[in-house]
Amino acid sequence: MQGKIALEEHFALEETLQDSVRFAPQADWPELRLRLLDIHDRRLREMDENGIEMMLLSLNAPAVQAIADTAAAAETARRANDFLAEQVRRRPDRFRGLAALPMQDPEIATRELTHCVRDLGFIGALVNGFSDVAAQDKPGYYDLPQYRPFWAEVERLDVPFYLHPRNPRPQDAGIYDGHPWLLGPTWAFGQETAVHALRLMGSGLFDAYPGLRIVLGHMGEGLPYSLWRIDNRTGWMSQRNRYPAKRLIADYFRENFYITTSGNFRTQTLIDAMLEIGADRILFSTDWPFENVDHAATWFDAATISEADRLKIGRLNARALFKLGAEHR
Repeated sequence: MQGKIALEEHFALEETLQDSVRFAPQADWPELRLRLLDIHDRRLREMDENGIEMMLLSLNAPAVQAIADTAAAAETARRANDFLAEQVRRRPDRFRGLAALPMQDPEIATRELTHCVRDLGFIGALVNGFSDVAAQDKPGYYDLPQYRPFWAEVERLDVPFYLHPRNPRPQDAGIYDGHPWLLGPTWAFGQETAVHALRLMGSGLFDAYPGLRIVLGHMGEGLPYSLWRIDNRTGWMSQRNRYPAKRLIADYFRENFYITTSGNFRTQTLIDAMLEIGADRILFSTDWPFENVDHAATWFDAATISEADRLKIGRLNARALFKLGAEHR
């Protein structure tokens, strides 16, 4: 399929590059390093060779979210966003930007998002999970009350928010002791992000701001296939889930969430997701440079789905969600 749009595609600054070292064996780090630092050379060739018209670019992980000092986090986000804006200006026909945000301070994050959307032309944000906060000895999750004004601005700006994974903090990762292979994309990324998304849904956030649109990668971090059990556990009992939200978790997931195919190139999994949430809420992605563009594109182009659904997932849903104009048809 020609004209695909890919949403979870990363780059690094020199100062955030080392955050990605842990995600590659030592022998593969030189290759990953080159991929992360490139935007207009190898990346464009990969796109051209695999029918990808546009990539939405975002900073590598955990980057800003792992900088506990608020001022330093804000400065790194600003530098990343200014750099990305310049890259997009060079090829606006091929790239768009998703903002990095210093969520350590919701007010600063709100100002940075507004600046990125209004002044830099970004079409959303991608945040790498919870934020480390120097003033507290626990992760900063975004269902907490202090983030409500931030979410109000996200809704007002009418842009999607991509909740991207990160590993749990070492002090919170005891379940993985002796099994480091479970960290990262194998398991911990999905578990961490799924719990964060469930916190957002259960908190009542979407009752207060029903226009919010959250994107999850990797076929939804396992959530589409757990929705029934989450809402129907111990169905004979008089009370099940007790949370501030007014509705079922599945309702929020099907109305406020979108998922992408990033790093999860499996047709059976795609079809399961389509049966749970519908093809209108699934979008193509590759997860470059951590996954290969050709692996993602070759799989997707041959997946046994209808051509109408392929067009939606590969292109049309992204154009609608991110308001990509007629010039990108």
